[in-house]
Amino acid sequence: MNQDRIQTLIDALRVLPGVGPKSAQRLAFTLLQSERDGAEHLANAITDALAHLKHCQRCHTFTDQSICHTCNNPKRNDALLCIVQSPMDQLLIEQTMTYNGLYFVLMGQLNPLEGKGPRDIAMDALLARANDGTVTEAIIATHFTNEGELTAHYISEQLHAHGIRTTRLARGVPVGSELEQVDLGTLAQAMMGRQNS
Repeated sequence: MNQDRIQTLIDALRVLPGVGPKSAQRLAFTLLQSERDGAEHLANAITDALAHLKHCQRCHTFTDQSICHTCNNPKRNDALLCIVQSPMDQLLIEQTMTYNGLYFVLMGQLNPLEGKGPRDIAMDALLARANDGTVTEAIIATHFTNEGELTAHYISEQLHAHGIRTTRLARGVPVGSELEQVDLGTLAQAMMGRQNS
């Protein structure tokens, strides 16, 4: 066996969240030993996704169309705009079945220590989207971490300056948590009990 190729595979698997050196080794050898068909399917799916998925022109999430399915749905309330950090957060809010508005996906958060500023969260695109004449309320659903709170505060200030009402998810979500770690019942309660920010 070529050790360099194995190490390259192990290193590639470590980019996944929560996968450390031992887990990456276990995954690599599982894929090579007993899940070769699954590994090929995974490789093809990743290659296809990278080749065809792009950002929705309206909400910035991933889609293979210029406008995603959610933004194209005429049954959605286009007066409500929920601002989330990632497509995973959008999916979680959708799973609560408590929200029928539209979204804007930041694809990150402000983090001055890492040099991540307003350009890194597509602030210009968010302001353009929020000022399109249809949005009456922007629901800020960033994580309840220091960076998420900083991001929420900054977005709220920017939107208030443009005359847009903002609300924040209620504090049913534990402080210091990320949305993907919150159970759906708590997330649903937070969405239903959102407050002015």
